[in-house]
Amino acid sequence: MNWLELFGWVGSAVLVWSLLQTRILRLRALNLIGCLILIGYNATLRVWPMVGLNVVLAVINVWYLRRMLATRHDETTYQVVEVGVHDQFLAHTLRVHAADIAKFNPGFRWPSDDDRPAGTAQRSAFLVVRADEVVGVVLAHAEAHDVAQIDLDYVTQRFRDFTPGEFVYRQSRLFTDRGFRRVVSPPGMVAPYYHRLGFRRTGDAYVLDLPVGS
Repeated sequence: MNWLELFGWVGSAVLVWSLLQTRILRLRALNLIGCLILIGYNATLRVWPMVGLNVVLAVINVWYLRRMLATRHDETTYQVVEVGVHDQFLAHTLRVHAADIAKFNPGFRWPSDDDRPAGTAQRSAFLVVRADEVVGVVLAHAEAHDVAQIDLDYVTQRFRDFTPGEFVYRQSRLFTDRGFRRVVSPPGMVAPYYHRLGFRRTGDAYVLDLPVGS
């Protein structure tokens, strides 16, 4: 096997590997790399139909990548929908993603009505959606001293390269209207991203101080 043939196999392998990705941004990026490798390989061999095919696929990948990166922090693309803590769709979403949730939030447990003792602090539930697709879930409850303790900040696998939870924290009124002055990250969360959202590190947690009177 000469170097050119190896180059072609590498391009094909990257292309196949890209299709195995569950994260949409990573899928597009790897697919683009595979297409670029195969453009070079087929151009060297003068296989022009395959060059044309991969050029078209590369352009499509670039278009989608630009669109995703341009809208990743766009509040018109990702919207926050508050739902009831006993909402059936919320319960369904938590059940469907239970195994994945446990990987990143191993201590998470959302109590049912039967588990909930009298006097339990208020709870809030938010779904982050992109069009009609749920891309994230943020659940919180009230603690003493006007603290909103986040119980779950989960992103679905397709959008794991994004931070849709940021849209909940950007809208400080979601918390200040409830009398909160501080938001604390979930305990034991794997790979937290809060340092990118203006939270400060305090021990094992991240804390966001909310603006007074916002």
